[in-house]
Amino acid sequence: MNLAAAHPGFLSPTGVEVAFVLVGLATLGAALLTVTTRQLVHAALWLVVALGGLAVEYLLLTAEFIAWVQVLIYVGSVVVLLLFGLMLTKAPIGRSPDTDSGNRWVALAVAVAAAGTLVWVVVDAFRTTWIDLGGPAQGSTEVTGAILFRHWVLPFEALSVLLLAALVGAIVLSKRTGRER
Repeated sequence: MNLAAAHPGFLSPTGVEVAFVLVGLATLGAALLTVTTRQLVHAALWLVVALGGLAVEYLLLTAEFIAWVQVLIYVGSVVVLLLFGLMLTKAPIGRSPDTDSGNRWVALAVAVAAAGTLVWVVVDAFRTTWIDLGGPAQGSTEVTGAILFRHWVLPFEALSVLLLAALVGAIVLSKRTGRER
């Protein structure tokens, strides 16, 4: 038997790999639309699509727990909080000249530089890191729960306080505009 036929290589992707790339491209497109649209509500809805695409990517990587956390926390909570804040502060729903500063090219240059730096740092940090395939899967509930409750409890609690402060700030801003009328 031919050894190349026994093990599919880079040029013969599986269905999961093809789906991963297609969902990744759709997620990238939604993320680009999130940051380029001039309407805040549309940006929030494109963010839902981008975050949902990430959840699908996690499912394709067999990290079901992380996928559900992605859907529940980010799609379910953060985006709803963002839309709730937009409604409470009476932010402009349609196109608004106040949301465009005219520095798009400078912002693009800074974004490309930041993305390049981030890719370089991640590649450099994980260049010699190997995944232990003998233990439990890295995306499994057991490993994720152990890491989450051992090392990441404080950041998650800080994030919940930050989201609560944003909600209280939106309510205060909505009450303030009600008194001025």
